[in-house]
Amino acid sequence: MSRRDYEDDPNAPAANSLVPAASAVVVDDSGRILLQRRRDNGMWALPGGAMHIGESLPECAMRETREETGFDIEIVGIVGTYSNPRHVFAYDDGEVRQVFSICFLARPAGGQLSVSEESTDVRWFEPEEIDTLPMVPSIRKRVNDWRDGNMPAAR
Repeated sequence: MSRRDYEDDPNAPAANSLVPAASAVVVDDSGRILLQRRRDNGMWALPGGAMHIGESLPECAMRETREETGFDIEIVGIVGTYSNPRHVFAYDDGEVRQVFSICFLARPAGGQLSVSEESTDVRWFEPEEIDTLPMVPSIRKRVNDWRDGNMPAAR
């Protein structure tokens, strides 16, 4: 299923769902960040996704990271809360989801790089390499919030 992101777009469809979600800025000991190339829109993104019933938001971030990148992670902080009501994802099935996501700071705790049904590529990037990557504005904001020092680096 593909999706289209709308942010501050007057032509965006009206939201018809709100789903809690979590993502993770995963930083290794060298200061590199883990990103995945999404299959549904071809853009580079943080690992993350919708929370399941019966799990916490940190557990959601850990599960999504493992599923999408092959890495287990340890949560070490929070990058931020993202809930812009003018940012929606429109899916092929008619769902138009308003964004509500907590972005966690994490470090790898095991595993190895692997792609999933949701990703076509998974890589570690130096922070300065990110600027040229195709990325939706809301993900770039999360990465920049971490990179610009709005929160502590993982150690």
